[in-house]
Amino acid sequence: AFGAAGLSAGCFQPLYGNASYDTIGAPPPVRTAMASVAVTEIDAPNGTPEARIGVEVRNALIFGLTGGSGQLPPQYELKINLKGNRQNVIVDITTARPDMEIYGIDANYSLTELATGKVVLSGRTFARQSYDIPGQQQRFARARGERDAQNRASTIIAEQIKSRLASYFVS
Repeated sequence: AFGAAGLSAGCFQPLYGNASYDTIGAPPPVRTAMASVAVTEIDAPNGTPEARIGVEVRNALIFGLTGGSGQLPPQYELKINLKGNRQNVIVDITTARPDMEIYGIDANYSLTELATGKVVLSGRTFARQSYDIPGQQQRFARARGERDAQNRASTIIAEQIKSRLASYFVS
């Protein structure tokens, strides 16, 4: 078993690793390819929760793709469309007010290669986050809980898109 593990150890390559590519025509490392993705601004009406969430998702993606080290000249363009929704999960039967809600984000994305103008990857993803509403006495708790759920959901959306882009660049 140890011999087989030793022989197969050279076959493993970390997804975000910095492997050296000395072969001519070999693909660039995943980090380099991801840093060459330009994330377009996410369209949403100004002053809406979707506009704030769009900025959150875009900023998280830019940081996740570049690692904070700056973007390389763009070779790809990533376009994202978001739609947020809120659902009541538990409702107090005496006051008819919700005690718990779920905030969800549905996202469609497409990755376009700039040299050819061809869409090379497209997909959909979603995130759902719950939050509590602690009663009538704390009137701002619902707003803060919803905002925290939006932030958590936007981080999940950015991570899922980043992982799918990494999988594309590896293959």
